[in-house]
Amino acid sequence: MPISWRHSVRVQTEGDGHVTEDSCGFSASSAWVIDGATSLLPELDLPGASNPSWYARTLDLLLAESAVAVTGPADTGSAAGGVLAEALRRVDRVAEEQAGSERTRFPSAALALAQLTGNGVEVLVLADCHVAVELEDTSVVHVTSEPADLRVHRERPADPDQARELLRRDRELRNTPGRLWVARREPEAVQHAHLVRLPAPRRVVLASDGAWRAVDLGLVDSPCSFLRAASTPLGAQQLLLELRERQAAVGEKADDATILTVVPGA
Repeated sequence: MPISWRHSVRVQTEGDGHVTEDSCGFSASSAWVIDGATSLLPELDLPGASNPSWYARTLDLLLAESAVAVTGPADTGSAAGGVLAEALRRVDRVAEEQAGSERTRFPSAALALAQLTGNGVEVLVLADCHVAVELEDTSVVHVTSEPADLRVHRERPADPDQARELLRRDRELRNTPGRLWVARREPEAVQHAHLVRLPAPRRVVLASDGAWRAVDLGLVDSPCSFLRAASTPLGAQQLLLELRERQAAVGEKADDATILTVVPGA
C-alpha cells in the first residue's frame, strides 16, 4: 500500500476573541492536527502573537521535520509514536533556548496524528482532537481521547470563579502522573497517548475539537457524516460556516476550527 499521504482538504476558521491557535499539516507518512491550549497561566516571553499560537506553529514545523527523519518505531512501539517523540525532543531543545527549564507554563496542545505504515494506519491522539478513518470496506472508525476539561466539569464547580481556579489548577497538573497528558515538551507524553492501529484507509479526516462541535451540535449526526462532509473543500467550508451560524444563534463562543483530510498517495 502507499506509504505517503496526499492532500485532499484543508479548511480552518478562526475562533472568537483570539488569534488562531490551531495548526495542521502532513509530510511523508504523517498527517496531524494541533489544537493549541488557550493560555490560562501567565504567558512566557515567546516570539508569537500568543504562546499557544507560537507553539502550534513550532510543533507543526518540527513534526514535518521529524516525519522525514524518523524511519521506524524507535523505542516507542509505534511509528506514530516515534515521529511524535522525535518532534517533542526537538520542541524540548527549542524550549530550553526560549524558556529554560520551565514546564508548567510552557504552552501545550491537543494533537491527533495519523501515520501510514506497511500494514495500515496508526492513529495517535492526545486530549480532544478527533480522527475519522474510512477503511477500504467503507466503514468509518472514530478515534479521540479525553476531553481537555473533563476532570474540571466532573468536579461541578459552584460558580465561575471556582471554575476558573479549577481550570488553572488542572492546567498546572498536566503531564504529571494520573492527570491529562498533552503535547508540550516532554517526549514521554507519547507513552500516555491513545493509539489505535487500523487496516489500510481510504480516507482520513483529522479535526480539532472546535470543528468537531459540528457533531456535538447536531449539524451532522455521526463521525461518518462528518467524514462525508469533510471529503471535499466545499463540503468542509459549508460545514464550518453552518457551525459558525449555529454557534452565533445559540450564543456559544466559537473556538478555532480545523479540518485536514488526506488520502493515501498513489
